[in-house]
Amino acid sequence: MASNSPMYSIPERFRRIENLHIVFWLLKDMSWALLWKPIGMFMIVPTLTVAILITYQTRKIKSELFHNLAVLFWIIANCSWMVLEFYETPDHYRYYTAIPFGIGMFFIAWFYLVELRKN
Repeated sequence: MASNSPMYSIPERFRRIENLHIVFWLLKDMSWALLWKPIGMFMIVPTLTVAILITYQTRKIKSELFHNLAVLFWIIANCSWMVLEFYETPDHYRYYTAIPFGIGMFFIAWFYLVELRKN
């Protein structure tokens, strides 16, 4: 059964970077869960760097851009939360991670409520 809808595909070089990003993110989160502070702190840099790279690479595809911006801010919030826990800051500071989480939600909401309706 053939479909007349256009095919969407991601270039292989982008897919490889996305897959590497998953590895970095998992290493960061596993280090957080196992309280491996040095590895967790180190993994912030490659995880965020690759998230920024992915967002930049997909900047011309609106749906990808908005979703990748949301993921980027999710990771920023996630990294912030991890650092706060590693350094045993007072619990109320964790609520500040809602700011980047909220920014990510804003990008998703904007895409679905504004950008998608333009088409």
